[in-house]
Amino acid sequence: MTPSASTSELRRTLGAGDAVVIGLGSMIGAGIFAALGPAARAAGSWLLVGLAVAAVVAYCNATSSARLAALYPASGGTYVYGRERLGAFWGYLAGWSFVVGKTASCAAMALTVGAYVWPGQAHAVAVASVVALTAVNYGGIQKSAWVTRVIVAVVLAVLASVVVVCLGSGTADAGRLAIVGSEGADGVLQAAGLLFFAFAGYARIATLGEEVRDPARTIPRAIPLALGITLAVYVCVAVAVLSVLGPAGLGQSGAPLADAVRAAGAPALVPVVRVGAAVAALGSLLALILGVSRTTLAMARDRYLPGALAAVHPRFQVPHRAEPAVGAVVAVLAATVDVRGAIGFSSFGVLAYYAVANASAWTLDRAPASRVVPAVGLVGCVTLAFALPWVSVVAGAAVLAAGVAAYGARRWVAAR
Repeated sequence: MTPSASTSELRRTLGAGDAVVIGLGSMIGAGIFAALGPAARAAGSWLLVGLAVAAVVAYCNATSSARLAALYPASGGTYVYGRERLGAFWGYLAGWSFVVGKTASCAAMALTVGAYVWPGQAHAVAVASVVALTAVNYGGIQKSAWVTRVIVAVVLAVLASVVVVCLGSGTADAGRLAIVGSEGADGVLQAAGLLFFAFAGYARIATLGEEVRDPARTIPRAIPLALGITLAVYVCVAVAVLSVLGPAGLGQSGAPLADAVRAAGAPALVPVVRVGAAVAALGSLLALILGVSRTTLAMARDRYLPGALAAVHPRFQVPHRAEPAVGAVVAVLAATVDVRGAIGFSSFGVLAYYAVANASAWTLDRAPASRVVPAVGLVGCVTLAFALPWVSVVAGAAVLAAGVAAYGARRWVAAR
C-alpha cells in the first residue's frame, strides 16, 4: 500500500543559512583531507589546474541543479529531475548512481574517522560513527543542521590554522607552485575527476529540496554560495600545502595536511589536524547519510525500492525507515571491507548523476545561450568520468550496468 501524503511528506524547516551549512558540511570535509594527495600524484605541478577544471565542471553542475531544484523542490534531487525531464529510465539511473556510489562514500568516510581517531580499531570506530550519526539524523533535519554547523566551524578553524602556519613558515616557497614539466592532459583530467569528489556536496542541498523553505528562492542562492566558499577554502589550502611540500611531496603523502604543518615546523599542530580530519569526515558522513536516505525515499515512493522505505515519521518528519536502512548497510560495509580507495568509484557514480542533471537542464530552455552551461557540464562530467583510473571506470560501469539490468527486469515483470 502506498503511504498516504500525511505520512510520506517532509516538513519545510530549512532556511538559506541551514542549506548553505549543509552544503559546506558535505564539501569542506573529507575531500580536502583525502583527495589532494591522489590528485597531486596524477597531475604533479599541474594540480591547481586540475582544481580549476573540477571547479568549472562543479559550477556548471551546481547551476543546472539549482535551476532544476527550484522547479522541482522534492526529495531525490536528480532522480526527480531526470524522471520529469527525460523519462523514468534516466531518473532511475541517476538515483541508482547516487545511492550506490554515495553508500560506498559513506563507508569510506566512516573508515576515515576510524583511521584518524583509533587506527588499530578503525572498523569499530567507523561502525560506531555510523550508528551515532544515523541517530542524529533520525532526530530531525534541524538537529542535523545544528550538528553540521558545529562541525563546519571546527573544520574551518583547523584549515585556517594550516594555511597560516604553512604560509607563515620559513619553509614555504612560492617557487613550488610553478607549473613545470608536462603531466599531459590525462593527468590533469584524472586529478580533476578525483578532486570533483570534494565538490559534490552541493547535491545534498538539492536532495533536501522538500525540507527547504521557499525552495525556488533559497536553493538557487544556497548552492552557488556554498560552492564559492568551498572553492576559496580549497584554493587557499592547496596553495599553502603545495608551497611547503611541493608537488612530489604532496603526491607521496598519505596525510598531506598533517605532513605540511610538521614540515612547516609546527609538529604540535599535527594532533589538531588529525582531530580536524576526523571531524571533517564526520561532517561528510552526516550529510551523505542525509542525502542517500532522501534519494532512497524518493525511489521508494516510485517503487524502484521497497515501498516500506517511503514512510515518514509523523513526529520527527524524517524518512524513519530509509534512514536506518541506509545506516545499516553503511555500517555493514564499514565493518567488513576497506573502501578508503573508493574516491574514484564514488566520483564515477556522482559524475554519471550530474550528467543526467545537465541533460535535464538542457531541456528547460531552447535559447542557445541558456544551453551553454548544461552543455559544458554534460561534456565535462562524461570526460572526467572516463579520465578516472581504469579500475574506477570498470567498477562504476559495472554498477551502472547492474542497475540497468535491474530496471529492465522490473519492467519485464510489470509487463507480464
